[in-house]
Amino acid sequence: MIKVTLKKSLIGTLPAQKATAQSLGLTKIGKSIVLEENAAVAGKIKVLSHLVTVETVEKA
Repeated sequence: MIKVTLKKSLIGTLPAQKATAQSLGLTKIGKSIVLEENAAVAGKIKVLSHLVTVETVEKA
């Protein structure tokens, strides 16, 4: 499991980056979401790598 947190604003980003953030559920700065780690999520995180932080969390 990984925890993804939006750290920077989406203002001024490309429309594709905004859509990717919305598909992950990241709408506001500081919002976090815990996701399963897979190839699709890894690709989305790569697109937003300059806007998010990623942490590994244990499955509860």
